[in-house]
Amino acid sequence: MILSTLRRSLLAALVLGPVSAQAQAGADGTCPRDVLVAQSMQRQAIDQLEQADGDEAKTCRIWRRHVDTMRRVASVYGRCLSGSERNERLAQVQGSEREFSTAIKTRCRGS
Repeated sequence: MILSTLRRSLLAALVLGPVSAQAQAGADGTCPRDVLVAQSMQRQAIDQLEQADGDEAKTCRIWRRHVDTMRRVASVYGRCLSGSERNERLAQVQGSEREFSTAIKTRCRGS
């Protein structure tokens, strides 16, 4: 099922651990904080996916929030990370955003 596969990939993303301090260089100095907030948002998004209980309307709301969260997290990772860490993290959240966007289009009404 799409959800179990996506949950596993998102959980695996979090296992990568904290973002290295070296990768958090940002011109305005807010990147270390922004990355921590983005990681927290990513964890909360995973927790919310676990709350999807089969009720279509609730599930679709959770999926839409998840897509929005992954876009915001990707923005922070794109701005604040560099090198392979940036590429890996962006691939994870952008892949999740695309997969859930597709699921919303095929399974949620009014999308």
